[in-house]
Amino acid sequence: MQDYPYPESAAVRSIGVGILLTLMTCGIYMLYWQSKQIKMLNAWLGRDEFSFWKWFFFSIFTVGIYALYYESKMANGLNEVRANNGMWVNASLPAVCVLLAIFGLGIASIAIQQEQINKLYKGI
Repeated sequence: MQDYPYPESAAVRSIGVGILLTLMTCGIYMLYWQSKQIKMLNAWLGRDEFSFWKWFFFSIFTVGIYALYYESKMANGLNEVRANNGMWVNASLPAVCVLLAIFGLGIASIAIQQEQINKLYKGI
């Protein structure tokens, strides 16, 4: 896994700092964080399956319902990347991410996805 399709310096982030910045900016940093995760996932999958603006606007228009679908879709994408690299796949990740988002803990869902991304770059 030395030839990363997306730079490690742009993908690996501190979860604690991300949560703190999200709280300090009243959620604005979470939008940036999500866009970076989408770019990383597209690069690893080798296709343009995820779109920040599509996620953003459809989530607004559907009053958050599309965001729940996207949480599941991104978690499945992360599992696909991990499986393609011979790593352990967390089959419950999509359900956990959706449930957290349903209960208003979208930041926790993004943090868990970031943990999976960080582990991907560490080879865990």
